[in-house]
Amino acid sequence: MNKAKITLQSLDNGDYCLSGVLERDTVPAFWQQRCEWMPQGSKVTLDLSGLSRVDSAGMVMLLHLSQQLITAGCDFTLLNVPEQLKTLLRLSHVESMLAAYIK
Repeated sequence: MNKAKITLQSLDNGDYCLSGVLERDTVPAFWQQRCEWMPQGSKVTLDLSGLSRVDSAGMVMLLHLSQQLITAGCDFTLLNVPEQLKTLLRLSHVESMLAAYIK
C-alpha cells in the first residue's frame, strides 16, 4: 500500500503547485515543515490542480496558510480549486474566507 503524500513545487515568480493528497494523514508533517517552503514573495499563486483528494484537515491547512500569507501582506491567489474543496468550504460555511482569493 502506498503512503499518501503531499508536495509543493515551486514554479516561477511566486507560483507554486500543490499536488497529492491533502488530508489528515499528510497535513501534520507538511505543516511542520512550512518554514522550509513558506513563500516569501509579495505575490503568491497556489495551483491546486494536482490535488487528488482534500479532506477537512486539508481545508483547514489551506485556510491557515492563506491567513498567514495575507497577514504577511502577500497578494494571494488560489487556482484550479477542486470541486471537493469548494464543497467542503461551502458545507463548513467558510467559503467567504477564501472566496476573494479563488480564481
